[in-house]
Amino acid sequence: MNSARIIVLIIALAAGGVAAYLVSGSDRPAPAAPVAELPTADVLVAKSEIGLGQTLKPEDLQWQPWPAGGASNSFIRRTDRPDATTQMVGWIARAPFIVGEPIREQKLVKADGSGFMAAILPSGMRAISTEISPETGAGGFILPNDRVDVILSKHQKGLNGAPDIVVSEVVLPNVRVLAIDQAPKEKDGQNNVIGKTVTLELRPEQAETLARSRQTGTLTLALRSIADLKSVEASADNQVITVYRGTDRQIYACTPVCLTR
Repeated sequence: MNSARIIVLIIALAAGGVAAYLVSGSDRPAPAAPVAELPTADVLVAKSEIGLGQTLKPEDLQWQPWPAGGASNSFIRRTDRPDATTQMVGWIARAPFIVGEPIREQKLVKADGSGFMAAILPSGMRAISTEISPETGAGGFILPNDRVDVILSKHQKGLNGAPDIVVSEVVLPNVRVLAIDQAPKEKDGQNNVIGKTVTLELRPEQAETLARSRQTGTLTLALRSIADLKSVEASADNQVITVYRGTDRQIYACTPVCLTR
């Protein structure tokens, strides 16, 4: 073999090696772009479920990293209150917390030695109780924190020899239920509470109305839909009153005074 052929063979082998190297290099994945780390802040969250009226314990709270940009000003940050896990022990939940939910002071109240009911009542409101039964309490499906209408039913004598009538009217619309008997929260996952006493959150004048109504007739609670968020206050000048005469029913848009006319 002459020298020319040897040189051509060497060049061919070198070219093949370069081509093989280039092909193997093209199969390699491109290096991953560096991932930018978002700044985080330690936020106080519920370590376990916290129910309405529950007193906070150390094991109910923990610090959890939270995107700093998404941390609301109402959240409790470790940098601002490093001792919050101990400072908030003994506070009472005015609303439930789910696991991992940030703790907010708006949903808590510091009891300061007061009882639970006095602690969760908003300023200016009163807690007043009245008797109920399965028939007058929606069969037990009314739970604490539900909204109800309080209906008063009473007998009235008929005029000029007419038969007696039963008058029903909504005396307290859209009021909040605080407790059924001694249960300020749902127990053991049950979806109804059969009780004999209901405690309602009322304004002072509403508490007076309830006290008077309790002496004049039978009170019934009508459960409102959870979708009904707006408070509908009944007008004293235009209440809708249902009057039963035997099996007939007539609806009057007036005050109780008009029934005597």
